[in-house]
Amino acid sequence: MVANRNAHRRCHHPWRWIGDTERETGESETVKRIFTNGFTRWAIAAALGLLVGSVVSSHAAEPDNGGLDIVRVRPNFYMIAGAGGNIGVQIGSDGVVLVDAGTDAASGQVVAAIRKLTELPIRYVINTGADADHVGGNAKLAQAGQTIFINLVGNVDMAKAMTNGGAASILAHDSVLRRMSAPTGKASAYPVDAWPTEAFFQNRKYLRMNHEGIEVLYQPAAHSGSDSFVFFRKSDVVAAGDVLDMTRFPVIDIANGGSIQGEIDALNRLIALAIPSAPFIYQEDATYVIPGHGRLCEQQDVVDYRDMVVIVRDVVADMIKQGMTLDQIKAASPAKPYETQYGARTGPWTTNAFVEAVYQSLIAKK
Repeated sequence: MVANRNAHRRCHHPWRWIGDTERETGESETVKRIFTNGFTRWAIAAALGLLVGSVVSSHAAEPDNGGLDIVRVRPNFYMIAGAGGNIGVQIGSDGVVLVDAGTDAASGQVVAAIRKLTELPIRYVINTGADADHVGGNAKLAQAGQTIFINLVGNVDMAKAMTNGGAASILAHDSVLRRMSAPTGKASAYPVDAWPTEAFFQNRKYLRMNHEGIEVLYQPAAHSGSDSFVFFRKSDVVAAGDVLDMTRFPVIDIANGGSIQGEIDALNRLIALAIPSAPFIYQEDATYVIPGHGRLCEQQDVVDYRDMVVIVRDVVADMIKQGMTLDQIKAASPAKPYETQYGARTGPWTTNAFVEAVYQSLIAKK
């Protein structure tokens, strides 16, 4: 197991420094350098393919969890996969802090899985976005927990009224609350108990739980208009939500405020937050990044994903300059080099849907 883990880290560790010149600039020279280095990186990855395992494979998964995978990221930090979007679980003396809640249908399994890890109450559910596979379980997970707020004067009814019936707090950016609620006279897609009980307006919200600083960092106009990263500073873990999706091309939800440039900006911010295990590349000391879907990541995985998005964006932008229509661009398959890894011909988010979102986002800037 140790040999396999070290082999994995050699493959996933950055072999080049990620400095200012390596960050996305939108210039063609950056794209040329990425294409040139890409063939070498792909060749090395192919040669070492049998040795490469995901970060998930180097951490024990708990058996018999009703179809869920529980990955131990740190001694006090877990990732639950299989309940919709990935869920982060921080455990400490203050209780449990969750990042996202999965779907409503899987919430019972999630509660049961958490109970196998600890009997401590859930104190916070922090949302990275407003999509149903991340917030659908908000109400049930919060009701399974307990608020940290107490009523010093002993009025239990008042305390419950102020804290959603004494349940755990649901924390999110105000844009999530606006997406989940509804204008006057219209029905919301979510019950009131699932709405955030603590909404913030600023770009950075912080709190301290389990002797650890936690930052919730709003990322405007990325996957959508309501994305946030959740950075656990002592654990050195970042939950990225659907800004990073290792199972497909990023979903650019233009109808709900997403944009291709905002997505790239958010990925660059994520790269800046994450620190690799340099110079001691064989030590398991890197920042771990929990994506919205898929395997656990490190900084180089985010760099590769960002590079892919930049390349497709620049290729589509060049085709637009040539006067090509959307149908012509789709027929030219600008994302073809990455389709095997991230593409889909059918389903809710196809390769063509991604290309169209990039196109619509670029022409909207003009």
